[in-house]
Parts: sequence; C-alpha cells; structure tokens
Amino acid sequence: MPALVTGASGFLGGRLAQVLVNRGEQVTVLARAGADMRHLDGLPLRVVTGALSDVAALAIAVRGATHIYHCAACSSDWAPWRTFEEANVIGVRNLLAAAAAVSTLHRFLHVSTTDVYGYPRVACDESHPVADIGLPYNSTKCAGENCVRQAGLDGLPVTIVRPATIYGPRGKEFVVTIAKHIRNRTMAVIDGGRSAGGFTFVDNVVDAMIDAAHSPVTLNRIYNIADGTGASWHDYVTALAEGLREPRPWIDLPSAIAWPLARAMEAVHSALHLPGRPLLTRHAVLLLSRDQEFPALAARRDFHFVPNVSFGEGISRTLEWLGTR
Repeated sequence: MPALVTGASGFLGGRLAQVLVNRGEQVTVLARAGADMRHLDGLPLRVVTGALSDVAALAIAVRGATHIYHCAACSSDWAPWRTFEEANVIGVRNLLAAAAAVSTLHRFLHVSTTDVYGYPRVACDESHPVADIGLPYNSTKCAGENCVRQAGLDGLPVTIVRPATIYGPRGKEFVVTIAKHIRNRTMAVIDGGRSAGGFTFVDNVVDAMIDAAHSPVTLNRIYNIADGTGASWHDYVTALAEGLREPRPWIDLPSAIAWPLARAMEAVHSALHLPGRPLLTRHAVLLLSRDQEFPALAARRDFHFVPNVSFGEGISRTLEWLGTR
C-alpha cells in the first residue's frame, strides 16, 4: 500500500522507511533540502523535497497515500521554543490539513511520546490525562497530539502511539549523545540510576506502528509503546559503557540537587546565549529520575504487540553500530 513517512532523515522515521520498503510497500518520504539520506541509499522510494511548513510539498507528498506515518518532530531537550512549536504543533496542523484532502487515506499514524503524561512518579496507562508542565518538548507534543485527536473527532482516521525511550542504531539523544558523554566522562545518573528507563528498541516501535496502522481495532485510539524490560538507567548506561570499553559513569546526582542545578545551567546558558546545550536540563533530570516503564497492555491486547528484539539483543545491535562511527 502507498505510504508516506515524515521524518525519514531521522532515527525512527528512517528505520520505518527501510522496513516498509523491505516489506514491499510503495514508500514516499518527505525530506528537507540537503537532509542526510544516506541511510536510504539504493532503496526504491519516492522523495518529495520540502518541509512541514511547505503546503505545496505536503499536497504532493500525501497524494494517493493509504497510510501516513508522522514521525517528524523536534525531540531534543534543548532548542528555541519556536523550533519546537514549528515542528511539533504547526507542522502537525499542516500535515493534518493535507491529509484531510486525501480520499485514499486509511490511517494517519501519529508518533507522540509518553512525555505528554508530564513525567509522573509512577508510570501510567493511557487513561491518564495529558499534562502540560511547561517544558518545550512536553508542551508542544501535548499541543500537537491534541490537534490529531481533534482531527479524529472531525472524521480523519487517526491512531496515536506514545513510545517511551527509543534506542538503537542511528539513535541520537539516547545513543549518540549518551555515548559521547560516556567517552567524555560527563555522563551522569540520578539517584543511582535506579529509575526504569522504559527502553524500547527501534525495530519494536516500527513493528508496533505498522501493526497499529493496519488494525481496524486501533481507529481513534492511543497506545503506549514500551518493551517492558524493567531495565534501569544504571543497566543501560553500564551496558553501553562496557560495550564501548569505557569506565562506567561516575557522576551520581541526587534528584534534589539535580533539579535546581539543571535550572541554573539552563538560566546561564540562555542569559549568555551559549552554543550547544547545557550539560544538564530539567527535561533530562525528569527522564533520568522518573519511572519511564509505561505499560503497553492496550497495545498487546488490541494488535498483539510483542517486542521481538530483547534488551540484550538491542544493546548488541546498538553497540555494533556505534563501533562503525
């Protein structure tokens, strides 16, 4: 079936595009001019050059699609508010408007995040309301998801998935960035790294997305996606450090200290207009100190989600890719 994938130059969208092509689907990807698409070299897919702000490009990209997978987003923990808003809210609205004109559309699959729950101390199921706590990623993903939910009420066939912590080859925030900090001896854990990370291997998320997009049961529904391994942040960073043959991270911050320290670092960074990102952000503190093992029981019930790649295998594949960099 003809499918459109946004965000194919990135981590999740890129892997989704590869898998769909390998399954024999007709795949179109929307990509900004100059985007690095080397991971898709040689694949028989259609590339539409444009951004989510380009209404004309969106109209071309969605034409004839039966399934639209919206993966594109600003998922960093540090960027200008306008960058988050343009990608996670305005871009969603533009794509929904284009999708509404597609008579062939069977499903609009939107990738949200468990961050929309507002980082509760106990991981929750989908009945928990979204909670905008004012952090840019959380806030704009809440707003973007609300746009999709409203489109569903207006008649667009939508499904929303909320993955937890996605890792794997080509992962940026939870692979490349963490590996860099491990190598630089600047990686920190919080409260001993005891919190469950909600780790979800990218191929497991891709499988869940495709299955959810093709199931009649999932229409206008929302699903947490997490592997359910129970692995902690200590388990994860230790496995990466050992695989990279680097010392285990030595910085261990109590959450009571990490939160004000992150606020101070963010304030200094903003006031001085420093490049890059602060060493510690409030977003990072919440991810590292709160339970991220959000239950995926609804996904298991409705479309039989079962993670095919174990935590150990996922770590091995991730380390193998890191070894090529």
